This record gives sequence, structure tokens and C-alpha cells, in this order.
Amino acid sequence: MDPRDDDIDFDFFEDEAATTEGASPQSRVRLPRRGGRGTGMRRPAGPPRGLTPLLRLLALIAVLVAALVFFGLVIQSCAATSKHARYQHYMSDVSTIAHSSEDDGASVADALTTPGTKVAGLTAKLAGIAEQERQNVAAAERLNPPGPLRDENHAIVQALQLRVSGVAGLAKTFATTASSKSSGDAAILAAQAERLLASDVVWDDFFKDASTAVMAEKGVSGVVAPDSNFVTNPDFITEHSMGLVLQRLQGASTGGTPSGIHGTNIVSTKAEPGDQVLSTTTENTVTASTNLGFKVTVHNGGDSQEVGIKVTLTINKPGGAIVKTKTIKVINPGADTSITFTDLGGVPFARRTSVDVAVAPVPSEKDATNNKASYPVIFSLG
Repeated sequence: MDPRDDDIDFDFFEDEAATTEGASPQSRVRLPRRGGRGTGMRRPAGPPRGLTPLLRLLALIAVLVAALVFFGLVIQSCAATSKHARYQHYMSDVSTIAHSSEDDGASVADALTTPGTKVAGLTAKLAGIAEQERQNVAAAERLNPPGPLRDENHAIVQALQLRVSGVAGLAKTFATTASSKSSGDAAILAAQAERLLASDVVWDDFFKDASTAVMAEKGVSGVVAPDSNFVTNPDFITEHSMGLVLQRLQGASTGGTPSGIHGTNIVSTKAEPGDQVLSTTTENTVTASTNLGFKVTVHNGGDSQEVGIKVTLTINKPGGAIVKTKTIKVINPGADTSITFTDLGGVPFARRTSVDVAVAPVPSEKDATNNKASYPVIFSLG
């Protein structure tokens, strides 16, 4: 072993400086430790390495949360708009069917109150209306309602089916009872007509009101469930009224002069608003408001049902009179019916004039002297 091996310095593990061979201990030069540890000098302190990435992560999470909230609100708004649009579109389709069915109801009333109508013509007319209602049933069955309104859509179908049944039943019953003298014929007709009234109840309760409640529950606002009234005058479908219709039809079928007493008369004429009864003997001062109207009440003094009664109102003025005509569909014997004239235009102010009312005579009316009245009037601005 080489004796110089004993001189090897193992202090390099401590990063101490090497000494020159033969130098005295006092003259040894100590070199700086690597990394500055020997001199006590340290690197400048910087930000903790773990904090900056954490802040960046938190910022990224905040941005993502804000984005998710924003897009969530956008999606929710779009969903609400889409839901509203679907309900609105459905109710628009229902409205088309509702109006069509209401028109059919008015056609039934017209068919039953047309003067001189005979059984064959009436039954053909009613059969045609029933077929139109079947088309409405088919249209309602094809509708695609929002899920929560499936039961309500079924109620529409049921209401329309009742209308088909009622109108077709009337046509068939009139055809079989036209030549009958049975006292129960009117009751059979009334039973058929009651289906029409029941259809209005089904529509109102099980579609219109129920749909309104569902939309309120689902937060759908601004969408209206349409109404549909097939029967405009419930008194017209009673057993008594049906008996009078049958009696009138049987009389028309004979082609002779109607039997019994026939005649109408004017009960009163009132200026509206205010319910001011006009006098034929003293001057009447009438305030000419923007919603001025005249309500004429007519009485059936005979013992038969009268239909299609024309009433004419005339306001005399220079340059041409104001003339309005309306028709009373039906008046049962002993009953009163009123009709109101509006949209009268420019009436003459501050000068004497007259408002005249004339009711057209009904067939076989013998005395028409009480079918006319003239009221002296001065229109004022109030």
C-alpha cells in the first residue's frame, strides 16, 4: 500500500476546500462551499411554489362555475320559451276548432228559426251540420297537446261528440215526428237538444277551466284556453220550446194558412246607457254619448212561436236618416224579447227630430197598428 494513501482527505463530503501539499495548517486556504453554504449566503426568497398554481386553479374553477350558471340560465330561459310556445301553438289550434263549432251552433239556431222552413229542408240542414261537427271531432283527435293537457284534449273530443250526437239526433227525431201528433215528441226532441247544452258544460269544466288550472300550475302565463258555446239561448232547447218548433214545422208542412192567433207589439224603447224609457207623447232629451244605443222590447201576443222578426230603427236627420235593422230569432207565445241598436253614427244635435221603431208583421198577423212607434227626441251633449 502506498504510504500516500494515508494523506487522502475525505472532507470533500463536507465540501471543504482542499489544501496544498506541504502547507502548514495555518496557511491553508479554505475555498467557498459549493452553493454558498460555506459563506452563509442564501438565495433570495421567492413566493412559495405551491400557492400560485392553487390561485390559478381557484380562478379557473370560478370562471367555469360562472359559465355553467350563465349557460344554465340561458338553457332554462330557452326551455321556458319553448314550453310557452308549445302551449300557445296548441291553444291556437284548439281555437280554430272552437270557432268552427260555435259557427255550427249558430247554424243550428238559424235552421230552427228560419221562417217557412219545412221538415225535409230542416233535417237535411241539420244532417249537414252534424257532418261538419264530425270533421271537428277528427281535427281534435289529431291535435298534439302538451303532455299535461292530454286529459283536457280528450274532453274537447267528448264535447264535440256530444254535439254530433245532439244535432244528428234532432235531424232524425224531426224526420220521424213531423207527421206525429204524440205529446211525447217534444220531450224526445228536448232530450236530443240537451246533449248540445251538455257539450258546453264539458267544454267549460273539463277543458277550459281545467286547462287554465294546469297552465297556472306549470307556470305558463299569457296563454288563454278558448271557449266554445254551441247553445246561445238555453231556453230555446226546453221541451216547451221544442214543442213549439214542432208545431210550427207541422203547420208549414201543410202549406196552408197558419192556425191560431199571431201578432207582435212594441213594449218599450229605451235610450242606453241610463235605461231611459222614451215617450211617444212628450219630448225626450237624450244624451248623445259615444256608446249611445236604443233597446227595443217586443212582445209576442199570439199563441204560436214566431221566428225571424225584423225590427227597424230610424233616426231622422237632414241629409239622410240613420237606419238600422236587426232580426229577433225567436219569440215564444206570451214572451218578451229585447234587441239593442248601437253604432249609430252622428246624430243631429240640439234640434227636434224623431226616433222611429217598426216591427215587421208576422205571418197571419191581423192587427199591425201596434207594431210601430215614433218618439220625439232632442239629442244633447250632456
